[in-house]
Amino acid sequence: MFNQKLYNTKYHCDDLSRFKFLVTGGAGFIGSNIVEYLIKFNAGHVRVLDNLSNGYFENIKDFMDLPNFEFIVGDIRDYNTCKKALEGIDFVSHQAALGSVPRSIDDPITSNDVNVGGFLNMLHAVKESPHVKRMVYAASSSTYGDSPSLPKIEGNEGNPLSPYAVSKLVNELYADVFSKVYGLHTIGLRYFNVFGPKQNPNNPYAAVIPIFCKAFLEKTAPTVNGDGLTSRDFTFVENAVQANIKALLFDGLEKHEVMNMACGDQVSLNEMIEILNKISSQSIIANYGPERKGDVKHSKASIDKIRTTINYEPLFKFEKGLEIAFDWYKSKYQLNL
Repeated sequence: MFNQKLYNTKYHCDDLSRFKFLVTGGAGFIGSNIVEYLIKFNAGHVRVLDNLSNGYFENIKDFMDLPNFEFIVGDIRDYNTCKKALEGIDFVSHQAALGSVPRSIDDPITSNDVNVGGFLNMLHAVKESPHVKRMVYAASSSTYGDSPSLPKIEGNEGNPLSPYAVSKLVNELYADVFSKVYGLHTIGLRYFNVFGPKQNPNNPYAAVIPIFCKAFLEKTAPTVNGDGLTSRDFTFVENAVQANIKALLFDGLEKHEVMNMACGDQVSLNEMIEILNKISSQSIIANYGPERKGDVKHSKASIDKIRTTINYEPLFKFEKGLEIAFDWYKSKYQLNL
């Protein structure tokens, strides 16, 4: 049921059996990893709300028969669904969203409906659910937009470069206003290129690491968008789970905080290909194509704030995380080198 290489470290002090958690988007990549942690450490109740448009039943099927697990098929664009999902809940991990910059460029209307309208529904439903202690939501590094400064520091944002970035920035603005006006306790974690097990390589808007891992397992050359010098602060999913658990349960936080969630490192696509060749004992040379619209050239996070605020520390550096992810894809898709 559990990935033996993950979640062997406890990131909380509380007895989770006392609490009920809602994970929206809990059948998706990051959401299902949060669910796995909560189940492994005996949360009192874990409820998942997901419409399976971007998540996969496969990610949560092992939990379906557990007495402390519940799955609601529903859409955050429906307010009544959000309200019902919050019944009896103590903490909310809001991961439901339509990710991907290219997807938002192809279909900005739907991205806005889900990422902004759905988020507002959840905030309003939490406002009407006084038993909810805190909501932690998935923010995004894309909100830094065209700001050229590195590392990316909270409070030094530029202009958004995509509809997706606009939608995630609006999330932060709404959360801040709801905290000031209604007293909601919300924490936004600005994810920097999270990767790892349960991230689907076959989605039409799949991220670069699952696409590259699949290519290496199939012994084919991946296509790099641009010259390969584009760099990101790639962050292994267990680091994201740690940040979410600590943000949900940490005492003494302000009513609304936004923090970078990353490793504080920088890896180029060319460097990633070198590491994948090392992991897979191959010598694959990538193909190179045009850069994507809406992409920034370089990204690296300052993680000073999240370190000092919730005692976060990225335990999985890039190469170790990539090795675990590659092994997971190899096992999952039964591909042998």
